[in-house]
Amino acid sequence: MRIDELNDSECRAILARAGMAHLGCSLNDQPYIVPIGIAYEADYIYVFSTLGQKINWMRSNPKVCVQVDETRSQSDWASVIANGEFQELPERQFEDERNHARKLLQQRHYWWLNAVAERRIRLRDEEIKSLFFRIRISSVTGLRGTSEEK
Repeated sequence: MRIDELNDSECRAILARAGMAHLGCSLNDQPYIVPIGIAYEADYIYVFSTLGQKINWMRSNPKVCVQVDETRSQSDWASVIANGEFQELPERQFEDERNHARKLLQQRHYWWLNAVAERRIRLRDEEIKSLFFRIRISSVTGLRGTSEEK
């Protein structure tokens, strides 16, 4: 197997194709990783979420990373990590950004389901507090694995 680094534009192309990712955040030296639905555009990753541990942690420590995989086989894959900063998009102050995030996310099938499904176990829909946030990307890195077989 051969492993090569991806350049910036290759990393961003993978982010643009992704609908799901893993969000990594931390608080008091404890990491926390969760799956999230995403939409990428320019220097931002947009996310619809519900209020919970990841939001509370990111409010305290806004430094986060997002990891995306494209896997065709065990020897044909790509992985991208975007480092950045959590930015919550409160309703009144960021109405345009929230509408933009919704527009981008709505292009994904069931864009809201991952965020809401767990909360539905314990709460009625009207009790679920949802929000939008984005991650302002500061750097991207990536690797691609390919088979050396002919």
